[in-house]
Amino acid sequence: MPTSSASTTDSTRSSSSSGGVQSLERAFDLLERMADAGGEVGLSELSASSGLPLPTIHRLMRTLVVCGYVRQQPNRRYALGPRLIRLGESASRLLGTWARPYLARLVEETGETANMALLDGDEIVYVAQVPSKHSMRMFTEVGRRVLPHSTGVGKALLADLPADEVRALLSRTGMPAATEKTITTPDGFLAALAEVRDLGYAVDDNEQEIGVRCLAVSVPDSPTAAAISISGPAGRVTEAATERIVPVLRQVAVELSEALANTGS
Repeated sequence: MPTSSASTTDSTRSSSSSGGVQSLERAFDLLERMADAGGEVGLSELSASSGLPLPTIHRLMRTLVVCGYVRQQPNRRYALGPRLIRLGESASRLLGTWARPYLARLVEETGETANMALLDGDEIVYVAQVPSKHSMRMFTEVGRRVLPHSTGVGKALLADLPADEVRALLSRTGMPAATEKTITTPDGFLAALAEVRDLGYAVDDNEQEIGVRCLAVSVPDSPTAAAISISGPAGRVTEAATERIVPVLRQVAVELSEALANTGS
């Protein structure tokens, strides 16, 4: 078809100008399209979205299946394969390593414990932390998983998702109360996400742990959904402190985003 031909030509030009290997570029592009589609697609869907001819897609997918990065389902559709999990786990650890200098700066400028967290499936996973120098400080174990509805980073990460996707996630996880202040209804949580969008930052006000306040922002244009936060005793992370801390959080998030972009160039 003319559309496929034009797209293929554009892809060839892109590979030639970048000095890349076209088949590799195409294979990784297909993996990303599968992820965008929820992890499972048919060949015709991939052809329509990528503009590549079906024989080319079939050949690339067959290779990815042999390597374990894609598997073919009984219904003949293709799904992301288990070998990608190992790559993702290693990449998450590296992401945390790259973030540590930026979190250290957050601690220096705010005085509170700094964290970085990712959205992994329906859960929040903490991938990096730099503790506060105060004797009374917050501590979250790296690798810890929590549900998003009771955390500042969870709100920051879900704020820009469509409401129906947020409701679907909450129906899968449930909304158990970690404290008496935890939001436990989908409508209440969606209202909180609207507030995050208005303010430009998220707050966990005694919702995960009594006596603890957390401020969080998402990392713009991160290669995977990520957020950074500070957390500390409610007596220190006051409204007045929030006005001072949030601009620092935003600035560090932008600088971390730029650093992550440069790692791929």
